[in-house]
Amino acid sequence: MEYKHNPPTLAELRQRRRPVRNDRIQHLMSLSASEKFAVYMHRMVGSLGFFFLIFFWTIIWLAWNMFGPVELRFDPGPAFVIWLFASNILQLILLPIIMVGQNIEGRAAEWRAQMDFEINQKAENEVEVIIAHLENQNELLLELVRKIDKK
Repeated sequence: MEYKHNPPTLAELRQRRRPVRNDRIQHLMSLSASEKFAVYMHRMVGSLGFFFLIFFWTIIWLAWNMFGPVELRFDPGPAFVIWLFASNILQLILLPIIMVGQNIEGRAAEWRAQMDFEINQKAENEVEVIIAHLENQNELLLELVRKIDKK
């Protein structure tokens, strides 16, 4: 954007400026109920709290079935086999949900990158306008100096 004559005024710049919007909120509002559920599960399952929950549940499961009263053990014998089966089923269910959540979060990251790009373009245009104003002022000052020197 080059300004040969007069750079735009501040009022003109304000008229051109689009309001800044929060794309994150727009993105969340555009999600379906199942996508919102996938994002929620992705965040919860991907947390350290969930890891500790599964870890301690496994320890309690094994300890109870190995050291609890014989008549109250619900998974005697090779106690870990049923828990291993159940945890594999849990993983098979959660894996697609996590992948969907990652895809949705990836789209949100792309939206944020686009918004950053738009803001950078605005900043670049405004810097060009400022430079044009400074060049214009510089020319005016040089012209004043020349007039003063002629007198």
